[in-house]
Amino acid sequence: MANGTMTMMTMADGHEIAVYHVAPPGTRRAGLVLVQEIFGVTDHIRDLCDDYAQDGYEVLAPALFDREHPGFEAEYSGEDFARAVQLARELHPFDQSLTDVQTCVDALAKDGPVFVVGYCYGGSVAWFAATRLTGVAAASGYYGSLVPGAADEEPKVPVILHFGRYDAGIPMAGVEKVIARAWPNAAVHVYEAGHGFNSDRRKDYHEPSADLARERTLELFEANGG
Repeated sequence: MANGTMTMMTMADGHEIAVYHVAPPGTRRAGLVLVQEIFGVTDHIRDLCDDYAQDGYEVLAPALFDREHPGFEAEYSGEDFARAVQLARELHPFDQSLTDVQTCVDALAKDGPVFVVGYCYGGSVAWFAATRLTGVAAASGYYGSLVPGAADEEPKVPVILHFGRYDAGIPMAGVEKVIARAWPNAAVHVYEAGHGFNSDRRKDYHEPSADLARERTLELFEANGG
């Protein structure tokens, strides 16, 4: 596996936050900003970064909640889960996440195209990266709960979305709304799985769906200069 490191980066507001950075062991294909779940830059998120680095991507994963809770890494249940929800829904401004991702995109852009991939909370960020941010070549969003409510925002760059048919937190009616918009730059994939199907740490992990979604993500990046 690649060996990433946590480093401090100055964001647009002058605040320093931790960012997990990993460079590819061989030739660099492109840059990639990988956006966390609500649980922080956990070992699972770092493993995902390392996996993409093995495919040739230089990856940055910002610890988005560092202003409110430095070093936050949560388990998937109990008090940790409650704190994660509080940070994501009450304490941390969502727009701040977009601004921090833009800073990471800009940092990678000097060396070629930059992509965004996000999971859960980060899946919503990935959608807005495609609709609002600059310098993003393409984006891939996994089960972002805010996406259906923003289905009327047209993506400026190619984006693919991954949803689980049995995701209790994202009803299929919302997913169908995104599909119905039929944006030329957007593709929506529905998997026979639940929420968090990409994480092998979670009860809803579904390996076939995770493998297929990752394959589609890499194909998207490769088709857009990665």
